[in-house]
Amino acid sequence: MPIFEYICKECQHQFEALVLGRDKAKCPKCQSHKLTPRLSVFAVSAKGSAAASPASGACGTCGDPRGPGACSLGDMN
Repeated sequence: MPIFEYICKECQHQFEALVLGRDKAKCPKCQSHKLTPRLSVFAVSAKGSAAASPASGACGTCGDPRGPGACSLGDMN
């Protein structure tokens, strides 16, 4: 399932959205459909010690210490 990153043109809110089929994303803060897509990072799994290590660093969108895309995971506690 594709997860896209956007910046709202109305309120400048940055967020990720799961977009299915012909659905259109909207800002969760102001409900606007006027969005600018952002370049996303994605995880790639490959064999080998260096490539198989988990991504390090905080999510570029929300700063979550669990890593890129973590803001879409919800609270894991």
